[in-house]
Amino acid sequence: MPERRIGIFSQLVPPKATWSAEKVPDQEGKTVIITGGNIGIGRETARVLLSKGAKVYIATRSGDKAQTVIDELQSSTGKKTIFFLELDLADLDSVKAAAEEFIRKEPELHTLYNNRGVTYAPADQPTSQGFDTIFGTNVLGHFYLTKLLLPVLKAAAKGSPAGTVRVVNMSSIAHYMSASEGIRWTTLGPGADAAAARKKLGVARLFGQSKLGNILFSNELARRYGDDGIVSISLFPGAVNADLSGYAGSFWKRFRGLLGTCICFILSGGDLEALTEDLRRDEGPIARQMRSGTEAVESTVQRGIRQNSGISDEHDSDDPREPSKEYHRAITSLYAGTDPEASGLNGKYLTAWARHTLPSKKALDSQLGKRLWDWCEEHVKKDTKVNADVKAKDSEDTKVEEDSKSKDSEDAKVEDVTKVVEVPILTKTEGDTKPKEDIKVEEVTKADEATKAKEDTEAKEDTKSKE
Repeated sequence: MPERRIGIFSQLVPPKATWSAEKVPDQEGKTVIITGGNIGIGRETARVLLSKGAKVYIATRSGDKAQTVIDELQSSTGKKTIFFLELDLADLDSVKAAAEEFIRKEPELHTLYNNRGVTYAPADQPTSQGFDTIFGTNVLGHFYLTKLLLPVLKAAAKGSPAGTVRVVNMSSIAHYMSASEGIRWTTLGPGADAAAARKKLGVARLFGQSKLGNILFSNELARRYGDDGIVSISLFPGAVNADLSGYAGSFWKRFRGLLGTCICFILSGGDLEALTEDLRRDEGPIARQMRSGTEAVESTVQRGIRQNSGISDEHDSDDPREPSKEYHRAITSLYAGTDPEASGLNGKYLTAWARHTLPSKKALDSQLGKRLWDWCEEHVKKDTKVNADVKAKDSEDTKVEEDSKSKDSEDAKVEDVTKVVEVPILTKTEGDTKPKEDIKVEEVTKADEATKAKEDTEAKEDTKSKE
């Protein structure tokens, strides 16, 4: 059966789900990393996998927030195998440290959920290494993390059934909103020109091109490492479960549900909660306006989610044993990461709810995918090289400093020796009185002259006697 592209409207307003989290197979013996596992879809994914017996690492920046979630999920599931992994995707040094810490602790990684993403960031506030924060976090950070974790992914693949070791890459239907050429490379790097280019392109397209980048990366990862037993899948998790057959009530209720769907799509590319958190961290005027509008519609949107999906208000309680408002939006991620049928979806793209579809034509451009991979590798190496150069320079400076100290020490020794062997030759003082050193030198000179005269006289006498 040929692949087909599901329409935008069907992706935004999907039919009733035919797959559920209850179908997740047993996860005993499996180790999982979820970036952004303390919030939204990531948190719900962590809850389900933990309940199924997986060892789960929540990779996020805030240890306090992660610990709160860990405590809740341990209590609700009765499972203790959930841990915090410190990770800031906007800082490549933090990414490297996180990967190294994980590898020290675990010999294998069975599933990597590249889940966390930034939906909004000011154009003039780049990552720690100077990249566009949206692209640097969503694409470059996850690229680097995945590359560093390849050894433990490969190790898991060698000892696991075929197709069960997976990398799940969170994208969005917003990838259709990317730049006209797919990725506008001039917006990605550091510097004032790049910041100006980002402002010109706009937040929506910056986010869109990052989500396009997630698909391109996922496809290229599949092409390069599929033979090593790693299955790479990208997906749009869905905005709301808008099961039209489940609508009840008036036209306005149905309209509110659809409006909630559209707001989720436009503002957050599928994760309104993540967008709200991003906006709360920024105090700029645009962020304040967006934050005000987002918070105003958030409760309405979430009511729409519950009405459209059939989830009651009870599921929005503080009891973590119950499915959260992210319950349905985690379905596609869980399917991609665990279902046996998904083993044959290497390099494929899914949409809500757990349906295989074709992404945009740009997302299928293999040359663009290769260019993105090369760009990421170049800048990861460049950053690593810069750090290495700094360390080498520090080491060289230390060596130069030590050599300088050594030279100073040698000079001091030479100076001391000079002081010992030097014979001062002083000049006359007043009254033509000669210093003792001069007198000694003069006496030696006169003695030498007398000896030489005596030798000459003896030589002359010997000559005369011979004659």
